[in-house]
Amino acid sequence: MPKRATSIHFRAREQAVLLHVTKRHKSGHQLVLRARIVLAAGEGKSNITIAQELSVSVETVRLWRNRWATGRDIDAVTVRKVEERLADAPRSGAPAHISAEQRCQMELLACEAPSQSGRPISQWSGREIAEEMVQRGIVERISRRHAARLLKKGGFQPHLFRYWLTEVPDPQRAQKINEGCVLYTTAAQVAQQGGRTISMDEMTGVQALERLHPDLPMKAGHVLRREFEYLRHGTLSWFFNFDVVTGEVIEPSWGPTRNEADCLAHLQHLVASDPTATKWNILLDNLNTHQSESLVCWIAEQEGIAQETLGRKGKQGILQSMETRAAFLHDPTHKIVFSYTPKHASWMNQIEIWLSILVRKLLKRGNFSSVQDLEDQILAFLSYYNLTMAKPFKWTYQGLGADS
Repeated sequence: MPKRATSIHFRAREQAVLLHVTKRHKSGHQLVLRARIVLAAGEGKSNITIAQELSVSVETVRLWRNRWATGRDIDAVTVRKVEERLADAPRSGAPAHISAEQRCQMELLACEAPSQSGRPISQWSGREIAEEMVQRGIVERISRRHAARLLKKGGFQPHLFRYWLTEVPDPQRAQKINEGCVLYTTAAQVAQQGGRTISMDEMTGVQALERLHPDLPMKAGHVLRREFEYLRHGTLSWFFNFDVVTGEVIEPSWGPTRNEADCLAHLQHLVASDPTATKWNILLDNLNTHQSESLVCWIAEQEGIAQETLGRKGKQGILQSMETRAAFLHDPTHKIVFSYTPKHASWMNQIEIWLSILVRKLLKRGNFSSVQDLEDQILAFLSYYNLTMAKPFKWTYQGLGADS
């Protein structure tokens, strides 16, 4: 007489969780099949019926029916617990050829620079790791694939790296950040009194790249496809000004270079664009051209300060160093006041937000047949942005506290 199939009775939520596992996109084929076997067994179906419905052998059905029925009870019914209960049983496998000590030695080797082993490469690969282990006598033999698998299993990925940035000490960091926040929050009030608040930055080396072949347009199920090859027609360097109050980008400058003279000419053009402005608050980064000798001389001329009182660059007086020049340019009594972001704090400059918009909307996927075409398209985008998208950024950061 054939043996009666083991009956299955679901506890609370077990059936619901098993059903969820069968419908979840992340569930593997094996897991879904085993869950469906258990669910069918719980409905009282015979092993033969289940095997026919799911196109598997009767032995497979019997195995997972019994495995579920004889498995330990699940205290908290979760997807993870069900996955564990329906997982393959541990297998003994072949004995390990690499001991735990040898794996530790391999991992220490992977953390060394290859140059310490006399190899003129920048990072290890499975092949070099395997060779070095044999040369050092750690193992008698090991394949490069096995070495790579062991490293990956241990969490070591020599082919990957991540950038990080060493913080530059700035004793005025908190003060500069707070001043920037004050500029943004008081910009509207300054505008009512006839003043202007500008966030300024450069974008250098903007490339005029032309693709050799037309793009293949997007269609259902396929993204736009682009030819890899391109022609490089040249570059332009740009100066952009973001009006904090209106959200518009105004009075740009551009050309083949970005030097001290270009920066001064740009700022002179900006200030001349609004003769009625009673005050100019300009926020920019710490680039040397933003604290140049010619810029100091121009501001001194605007303020009626004699040139001979400025001292000598690198020697004495206001022109002595970048710090002394920046302090002079930051004088709040001037009509044109420059404020500077701290080192490594470009996120404080609102124009950086707009530059990312320019890259995403135009430059990243743009196609430019010449430098002139690049210029025309950027200027067209500026007009389009000011007409359709321009609005002041909502600045929510309030600055650093006194104890920061």
